[in-house]
Amino acid sequence: MAELSGLVTRLEAAVGRLESMSLSGGGRGGGGAAVGGGAVAPFVVAYDAIVGGAVAQYLSLSQKIGGDVQKHADMMKQGFSGLRQVLVLASTHQKPSDAELGSLIQPVSKAVVQVQEFREKNRSSPLFNHLSAVSESVPCLGWITMAPKPGPYVKEMMDAGVFYTNRVLKDYKEKDKLHVDWVKAYNSIWTELQTYIKAHHTTGLVPWPRPPRPLHLHPLLVGGPTSARTTPSPGLNLDSGSGDGAGDTRNELFASINKGADITKGLKHVDDTQKTHKNPGLRSVGGPIRSGPKPFSAAPKPAAAAPAQTQPPVSVSSLQENQQNVQGLVISDTELKQVVYAFKCNQSTLQVKGKINSITIDNCKKMGLVFDDVVGIVEIINSRDIKVQVMGKVPTISINKTDGCHVYLSKDSLSCEIVSAKSSEMNILVPKDDGDFVETPVPEQFKTVWNGEKLVTTATEIAG
Repeated sequence: MAELSGLVTRLEAAVGRLESMSLSGGGRGGGGAAVGGGAVAPFVVAYDAIVGGAVAQYLSLSQKIGGDVQKHADMMKQGFSGLRQVLVLASTHQKPSDAELGSLIQPVSKAVVQVQEFREKNRSSPLFNHLSAVSESVPCLGWITMAPKPGPYVKEMMDAGVFYTNRVLKDYKEKDKLHVDWVKAYNSIWTELQTYIKAHHTTGLVPWPRPPRPLHLHPLLVGGPTSARTTPSPGLNLDSGSGDGAGDTRNELFASINKGADITKGLKHVDDTQKTHKNPGLRSVGGPIRSGPKPFSAAPKPAAAAPAQTQPPVSVSSLQENQQNVQGLVISDTELKQVVYAFKCNQSTLQVKGKINSITIDNCKKMGLVFDDVVGIVEIINSRDIKVQVMGKVPTISINKTDGCHVYLSKDSLSCEIVSAKSSEMNILVPKDDGDFVETPVPEQFKTVWNGEKLVTTATEIAG
């Protein structure tokens, strides 16, 4: 009877779970993924928590600021909504092909482009730094295509917008707390997204469940985003809760409980000849016991790394992204407050004409940069084999996490400060009167000693 009581307890608990699913109406938001009779996938629920928290706060503060910031926030809202659609599909459907995924993320891609274009069309806006902060980091929404390292990608894109959020803080720290709160809310979105990805999608968008439902009839792949909102696809219902199937299951459970002691009548008797603990001969039926690895056996070959996904090149005024083997990129229509950002450009050259605020080279390889005048800073980070030529003046050049960087200074920029960290193979070339250059390496090795009062660090040279 104790076993029967325990079975009844488990059945009652299962009934309680089914009833809670039915009352929830398919999960929060009314549009959750129907998984297991109406339950929303945990990673969709976790994403909704970010949208209901940090994103909602950012949208609310943007509305209070108004103007261009509010318009920008409305575009961002569409991007977050489109991302949720993909997450819901990921909880209920098979993994799509690259072509299908490209179609499914169209709402997200469209929002990213709109955000970046709006910023470029409103350079005279008094809230330009707000627009730039969002425009530089909005590619974070594309993390769903960045396997196997979506988390670091979001971190890189977030860092791209920090320059402008710091400007907003500097301009409004003593003037208007609303803008300071706006920066905190916006940055918290990407910080929480990194934590979310680490918890649910460490190596990419997962899980695509099995057995899944096919994606080839999904409306986004048939008739585009408009038809997806108006014409339901056969066999696809993202808003389904616990239906008749759940009711039938509940009735069966109650019927089993009402049997009382008769519930055990359906159990099959097992005699001693069929019990493995009393008949050792039956233990080998399950197949041979697997032995451990043999000593000194060759290590298994590592799995081939998945080919890196190639992203489409982006060239939007001050933004140059994913340019491959492109010689002669030129940014000529510039102004003093303009900022140029080059990201993941390989074996390409970029020329910036006129006087601008700053230039950032991020995650680039074998790239050449030529510019006239910069009033702020030229920053090279996470890059390799970079050549920089200064035609006019620049006060500071920063080199971080970069291997191989040659900087050609002009006569007007000899007072430039070179700041370096975690970098190697750096050389500064200084012009001579005959037009040639003198090449001088930047120290990479340092010696630190305690002089009795403080640490004293000096550069050292390795004798060749």
